[in-house]
Amino acid sequence: MTACSPFAIAQNHDIMHYMHELRKFPMLVPEREYALAQDYKNNGNLNAAHKLVMSHLRLVVKVARGYRGYGLPMGEVISEGNVGLMQAVRRFDPDRGFRLATYAMWWIRAAIQEYILHSWSLVKIGTTAAQKKLFFNLRKIKGQVQALDEGALSPDSVRLIAEKLDVPEGDVVQMNQRLTNTDRSLNTPLRGKDEGEWQDCLIDESASQEVIVADLQEMGQRRHLLSLAMRTLNERERHILIERRLRDKPTTLEDLSQHYDISRERVRQIEVRAFEKLQKSIRGTHRDEEEHTRYQNGTGTGIKRGPKSNVSPDSLLT
Repeated sequence: MTACSPFAIAQNHDIMHYMHELRKFPMLVPEREYALAQDYKNNGNLNAAHKLVMSHLRLVVKVARGYRGYGLPMGEVISEGNVGLMQAVRRFDPDRGFRLATYAMWWIRAAIQEYILHSWSLVKIGTTAAQKKLFFNLRKIKGQVQALDEGALSPDSVRLIAEKLDVPEGDVVQMNQRLTNTDRSLNTPLRGKDEGEWQDCLIDESASQEVIVADLQEMGQRRHLLSLAMRTLNERERHILIERRLRDKPTTLEDLSQHYDISRERVRQIEVRAFEKLQKSIRGTHRDEEEHTRYQNGTGTGIKRGPKSNVSPDSLLT
């Protein structure tokens, strides 16, 4: 089916002229409407479909005017409604016993609402049937409960609206915030003496990629050194050290003394000695790896020291 209207509706001031032109197309009596619908359905007569569409364009304008409060150009809203009307004509079955206007009303509303949902905000909204119902009825319900002028809804208003629309109260609060706060461009200039844009005020407090990679590398080096050093301890030393230094909740000296049937002082001595052995092993391994790295880089065999590593042997167990 080709475009049904020869009139452009590019700007709002064209609407009055558009309405004036629509009066040239008469309303159809039921018998004439039925005959045209049958002709299009059975014979594919596009001229009959054209007459059906043109005679119902005033209905589109009437429906579109009910969506004036969303800040969108009325000409575009009407154009989307016209698309819905053409879809209704294409699917209309005159043998079901009702008029085209009754059937087309739903298609016109659906097309307009879909356009508003996609155009009203850059952020996708109304992804479910319940959210769509809330989006298109919240303003009307706010007027009924005398909360139209409220910015943030009061708890009583939220409860009443949620009951009327049968939606969770949290959805009402969230949708009201979306409707009362319009989109803002990050490139909007700041007002005042200082020059700049809104995006200049945004601070990313998360760590940079360089810091994240450096932390991961350092953590990996720590685990490597600790793993090598733990091999120098015997089984009892390793177990006591793990229980006392590496647990989120350290095991008490009393529990370990009962486990090994020794005094608490003896457990403490083993812990200290194991920790000292661990430190010595980590320092030795760390030093050897630095020497190996300098040798590979051609800086000598210990004559010239490289920069000190950030890995501290004592920090591996803290």
